Amino acid sequence: MRKLYTSSWSDYELIDAGGGKKLERWGTVITIRPEVQAYFKSEKPFDAWRKMAHWEFVSKGAQSGSWQSLKKNAPSNWSIHYKRHSFELQLTKFKHVGLFPEQAINWQFIQEKLNDEGKLLNLFAYTGAASIAARSTGAETLHVDSVKQLISWAKTNMIASDLDNIKWVHEDALKFASREVKRGNKFDGIVMDPPAWGIGAKKEKWKLEDKLDELMRTAKKLLTQKGFLILNTYSPKIQIERIEELAQLYFPDRNFEVKELWMKTTSGKELYFGNLLRVF
Repeated sequence: MRKLYTSSWSDYELIDAGGGKKLERWGTVITIRPEVQAYFKSEKPFDAWRKMAHWEFVSKGAQSGSWQSLKKNAPSNWSIHYKRHSFELQLTKFKHVGLFPEQAINWQFIQEKLNDEGKLLNLFAYTGAASIAARSTGAETLHVDSVKQLISWAKTNMIASDLDNIKWVHEDALKFASREVKRGNKFDGIVMDPPAWGIGAKKEKWKLEDKLDELMRTAKKLLTQKGFLILNTYSPKIQIERIEELAQLYFPDRNFEVKELWMKTTSGKELYFGNLLRVF
């Protein structure tokens, strides 16, 4: 089976999806957000969703918008827990709230593979959930992101999770990884969660389909002989067969799996969250 399912947990629930939106519960706060993969009909009508929800994100263009309050005194920042980790959430103009719950299955994988003698490199590290999962095992953890505000957010999550000594790197992820190759450094685990597209600090354009080969080649050089790699891709231009092809090219002697990442809603729908490669 190609499908790999991430489960909800006590502080997160994917309630329903459809009509280009998804309904989610984050602790006690319920949100409605756009979701391009929710092209099917929702189980419950949107009117019923809005009676439940605290916030709905209203798009204004392809990548930004604003949040509409649906309940009086709805909090705009709050915290939730995953196992013994704590994450600070807040409403952003890009529809995100600071956590990708579908990645919980990878947080678990990281904790199963690492120990206090390990070393993890988290590239495109966002608000640090994978970094926190790694650091909680005692592993040395490098967290790399090009957005300073996201590193600050990740530091807040580290402190809230009662952890310390994650190494923060404010830099372009691929450039930093390439320099680590030149320095001869190796890692027991690498997590790469690159955006499908974007514009860098110097207005350079990023398209994942143009960088995927270099990312994989660089990861190969940085991994220890028995190290693991996690790669998430969200770009519709990258087919699962392409990921398999690169995995076979760069990791011919290693075990790997390429899966579609999915979650099931409480209402019985299924939602796709991109393709996932694990080398182990």
